[in-house]
Amino acid sequence: MDEILDVLDLLADSGLEGAIIWVFRILGLLAILAGIGVWLFTNITLVVPVVLIIVGLVLIVVPGVLLQIAELAG
Repeated sequence: MDEILDVLDLLADSGLEGAIIWVFRILGLLAILAGIGVWLFTNITLVVPVVLIIVGLVLIVVPGVLLQIAELAG
């Protein structure tokens, strides 16, 4: 966990934190849309779409929270 915070602190110092967070948010949105699409258009069990949606939500929320923690810690 400390390594992740160190990397985020380095990115914050270089001014790239906003771009990195938005890349993760876009990937999270794509994962959510993929999960909904898999659920609606295929006959796969409910586990796969739920996992995709949860991963998408985590990708949307966690990078911003980690950056705030890194700013508070450093």
